[in-house]
Amino acid sequence: MTELLFSACLWMSPEMSPFGCWGLPAALLALLFCPGSDGEVYVWPEQLVVKHGGSLQINCSTNCHSPERGGMETSLDKTLVEEDTRWKQYSVYNISEDTVMLCYFTCSGRQESTNVSVTVFHPPEEVLLKLQPTWVTVGRSFTIECWVPTVAPLEKLTLTLLRGKKPLYRQTFVGTTAVPQEAKLTHNITAQKEDGHHNFSCLAELDLQSGDENIIRITSQPQMLDIYEPGQDNQMVIIVAVVSVLLFLFVTSVLLCFVFGQQWHQRRSGSYGVQAAWRSLRRAYRAQPV
Repeated sequence: MTELLFSACLWMSPEMSPFGCWGLPAALLALLFCPGSDGEVYVWPEQLVVKHGGSLQINCSTNCHSPERGGMETSLDKTLVEEDTRWKQYSVYNISEDTVMLCYFTCSGRQESTNVSVTVFHPPEEVLLKLQPTWVTVGRSFTIECWVPTVAPLEKLTLTLLRGKKPLYRQTFVGTTAVPQEAKLTHNITAQKEDGHHNFSCLAELDLQSGDENIIRITSQPQMLDIYEPGQDNQMVIIVAVVSVLLFLFVTSVLLCFVFGQQWHQRRSGSYGVQAAWRSLRRAYRAQPV
């Protein structure tokens, strides 16, 4: 029996089971030594989750010493991988929706069975984040939107807004169908001075079972928020006012210089004209005969 358990462990790859290589042998050893009424049927793993369109392995076993027959009933495609007198291991393929499978064994002419539920999930492929507006004054509010286009089951999803590495807001969801759907989170927040020094992001977590190894995590691209302080606005107003005054004085001085220059030129030209006329008259008077 030990050699059979070890060969089953070597045959099973770690990717096929969340319980690791020794999960199946441990389950079968527990079956042999744990108390229970003769003829009980067990299923391993007890909780089955699979990605849409994926496959999984199921082990049906019994504590009956000499079962007459046994197997598994399902509408999905299945293959018997390996078997022994008291257990059978199946591979099930192309699982596209939630379903229930049945493991059964006949012991002393009486059939015993156990149902196992299979949950199909659609993992979040991407997480999108939007800041609106992208720049804001300290003390004013802004909106953070986070959404996952398609995910299932919705009740297993949690969206968490992050400011830097610290959680800012968390939201869970309630689902009524296994069909993949959109999940969206909207949160309003008042801008603070330190917000301009941190990235904002959104973390999506799909918790398929209890245990951290069965949580699918994906994070959005980080985004920055431009923060303006009221003091910065006052300084800008002062700078604009000073530049405007200096520009006005410069233009005024240029105009005054131009006007005064024209007047000086006209006065100088007028004085020279009178002197020239006086010289002509004097020459004409001297040229007359006596």
